[in-house]
Amino acid sequence: MSALPEPRAPRAVYAVLVALYVLLFPYHPGLRSPNELCRLWQTRALVEYGTLDINRALQDFGYVGDLSVKDGKYYPSKAPLLSFAAVPVYAVLRWWGGGFLYAVPEVPLVFFSRLLLTVLPTLFMLGLVRRFLRAYLSPEVADAVTVTYGLGSLAFSYSLLFMSHQTTAVLLFGGFYALWRLARGEWRERGYLVAGACAGATVAAEYTGALGVLGLVLYAVLTVLGREEPPRARWVRLGRGAGLALLGALPFVVGLMLYHQAAFGHPLESGYKYLNDAAYQPWHLGGFLGIRYPDPRAFALSFFSPLRGLFTLSPFLLLALPGLGVLRREARGRGEMRAHLWLVVALLAGYTYFTSSFSYDSWGWTTGPRHLTGLVPFLLLPAGLLLEWLRGSGRPALLGPAAALCAASIAFTGVATFVNYIPDDVSNAVLGLAVPLLKDGYLPPNLPQFMGLGNPVAGVLLLLALLGLAGWVFVRLAASGSRWPAPAPLVAGLVAFGVLLGAQAATVKHHPADRGAVRFLEQLWLVPPGRAVEFWPPAAP
Repeated sequence: MSALPEPRAPRAVYAVLVALYVLLFPYHPGLRSPNELCRLWQTRALVEYGTLDINRALQDFGYVGDLSVKDGKYYPSKAPLLSFAAVPVYAVLRWWGGGFLYAVPEVPLVFFSRLLLTVLPTLFMLGLVRRFLRAYLSPEVADAVTVTYGLGSLAFSYSLLFMSHQTTAVLLFGGFYALWRLARGEWRERGYLVAGACAGATVAAEYTGALGVLGLVLYAVLTVLGREEPPRARWVRLGRGAGLALLGALPFVVGLMLYHQAAFGHPLESGYKYLNDAAYQPWHLGGFLGIRYPDPRAFALSFFSPLRGLFTLSPFLLLALPGLGVLRREARGRGEMRAHLWLVVALLAGYTYFTSSFSYDSWGWTTGPRHLTGLVPFLLLPAGLLLEWLRGSGRPALLGPAAALCAASIAFTGVATFVNYIPDDVSNAVLGLAVPLLKDGYLPPNLPQFMGLGNPVAGVLLLLALLGLAGWVFVRLAASGSRWPAPAPLVAGLVAFGVLLGAQAATVKHHPADRGAVRFLEQLWLVPPGRAVEFWPPAAP
């Protein structure tokens, strides 16, 4: 008998996912997004003036925040990789716009920098995520988890911002993917060059990415020492791999140290030592770059706050916790899975310590706990293994709610990402801010609007696409091999979704800060209801 074709997600599902990434443009120029613009102002300075400092860029293009100052010269306080990566993007846009100082307006600069440097790398990463998950999960679960990660996690939020958090996740997962293929004997030894390059680029993109790099080092050591070879052969392989990885990381590490030397006078001193804003300096004092002893408040708010808690906005990640038990069972007698288990445990412990030991109030106007973005892709395998176990256990009362967690993650994180700049004093990011804005007609700015499609038509279509994929994920998981879910998992899933939605509603305070944040963002909205905005307004040379 010929084998049945492997069930795969319809191409339309991934086409809609790609469209949401490419077309959405949550940006509010009036906020002067400091994390994004400080990098892009350095990009402007590199191209326009040939300097690392942004003093002239601040004069010519306006003041931005998140700066460091040394000897009267201003620099972004961030790691420099994205600033340099945007140089060819800006150079091409400048040529296209006429080649003069003000040839590139702010909106197209932000849009294309995001598209080419944060959006497209994440879409490529999603392909790697699906391929990795498919090695251990059924096609149905692998597709559902991939789509949920793509739209229901911090990956979505920070791909649509020119910040380094999702860049860090992409690079960390890229390094892991190379090590994973090496461990399975599917890549030659020179794959360690790729892993090393990803690790070095991670630190050059975001200093705290070093946490994830340490996890990758642990994983690499475990996969090599767990091979069925004589001890001497394993140690020789480990030494060669370490040498190749260091060689791959060297250009990024040396480049970062040279940047620190040129900007701050020492190869090991970053901009955080010279923060321009005195209010930010206490957050980075004490301990290691501000990382001190754990604080229960920071832990609770980072994971469960209705404003930006990781599990509040992406409840499907809760599945990873019991999923570690399934992963542990799979690891018995299997060195490959044992290395996965220790990697996930190490990263979960490291990132939890970090977010619990750093000032929670320093996260700023963000969607979710942004510094946990690099952790999220490594929680997908245990979450997927638990879903797989539930599908085969014949427990519809558990399968339906698990599927609902995935659908709710897409709905909650996706709607919050439509705003993507969440004030600190809002009670609830979804029902306290994003939904009121949607009700008032303030739908997310998007490319079709700039191309002439009327507002709110374009925004409504994108909202319906997002909710449609949430429904697809629920059906995909709850159906458990059938075309449609049986009554038991369907009812259990709907009840679970109602409970999650009720929990969101219960935390909305409707206080003046909520109403004030809605009014404030409406005043700054890039494309208000009934209005059109030119994507690339002409500028005089």
